[in-house]
Amino acid sequence: MLPTRYVHAVFTLPRELAPLALQNKRVIYSLLFHASAATLQQVARDPRHLGAEIGFFSVLHTWDQRLQHHPHVHCVIAAGGLAPDHASWIASRRSFFLPVKVLGRVFRGKFLAGLKTAFHDGHLHFHGHLAPLAEPRSFARWLRCLFRHDWVVYSKRPFGGPEHVLRYLGAYTHRVGISNSRLLALADGAVSFRWRDSTHGNSKRVMTLPVDEFLRRFLLHLLPRGFVRIRNFGFLANRQRARLLPLCFRLLQSSADTSVATAAHPTERPRSLWNCPACGAAMHIVERLSAAQLLLRSPPLPDRCAV
Repeated sequence: MLPTRYVHAVFTLPRELAPLALQNKRVIYSLLFHASAATLQQVARDPRHLGAEIGFFSVLHTWDQRLQHHPHVHCVIAAGGLAPDHASWIASRRSFFLPVKVLGRVFRGKFLAGLKTAFHDGHLHFHGHLAPLAEPRSFARWLRCLFRHDWVVYSKRPFGGPEHVLRYLGAYTHRVGISNSRLLALADGAVSFRWRDSTHGNSKRVMTLPVDEFLRRFLLHLLPRGFVRIRNFGFLANRQRARLLPLCFRLLQSSADTSVATAAHPTERPRSLWNCPACGAAMHIVERLSAAQLLLRSPPLPDRCAV
C-alpha cells in the first residue's frame, strides 16, 4: 500500500444486462473488469483531468443486500499517479479525483463495444427469453437501447490512507453473497436475514424467504471455476508492479520531503508574479477595494503617477 490517499469507485451494469450476465458469466464479468479498468486509465491519462498513469485493484461483487443479481466492481485507486515520463508523482485534488459523468460515458462505450465484439465472435449464448437476441438485427436494436441510457459510476471523494484501504480489504474482498452475521433464523421452511435499505437511510430491515428461494438467490453468485474476482491494474498490474511500485514509493517520499522543506521556511516571502511596468520591481498588494469603493475613488492625479 502506498503512503497516499485512496479513492473508491464503483462501476455497475444496467439491470437490463443482468439476465445476459447470468447466462454468460465468464464473458460478461471479464468484460466488466476490462471495460472499467480501461475507462479509469484512459480518463486518468487525459491532461484535462489528471494526466497520470494510475494503479488500482478491482473486486467483483454480483449481489445486493437482498441477494438479488447485481453485477458491479469496486475499484480502490491511489489518489494520484505517475507522470507520463515517470519522473514525478501527480497528486489529485483533495476533494475530487475524476469526473463520474465522463467515466460513465466512456465505460458505456467500451463495454458495449466489447459486447458487440463478443457477439460477432460467437462467445455469447442466449437461452430462454433471451433466445431472440441471437438474431443480429435484434441484438443490434438491443444494444442501441442500452446506449441511450446513462450508466452509473459512483465515486466517493478521496478518503484516508493505507489503513482505510486495509480495512476495506478485510470487509469486502473475500465476502460471499451473505455473511453468517446477517442470518437470523431457519424456521418453518423459511430463512430470515438482515439487510440494509439504502433507499431509506440505510435502515436495517429483516427479510424472510422460503428455503428454496433463498438457495436460488445464493447460488446466483457462484462464479465459473477458476475465475479471478480480485484483479490489479495500472502500475499495480502483475507485469509492472515489481518495476513501478518501488518508483512510486521513491517519488512519494521525495514529494513529502519537498513539502516538509517548504513548511520549514514559512517566513520566506512568496515571489510575486506582478512586476511594475515602469521599473520592473515586484508589486505587492497593500489594499483591497470593493466595487463600491472603486466607484467612489477619483482617477489618480497625473503628477502622482509612477514614472
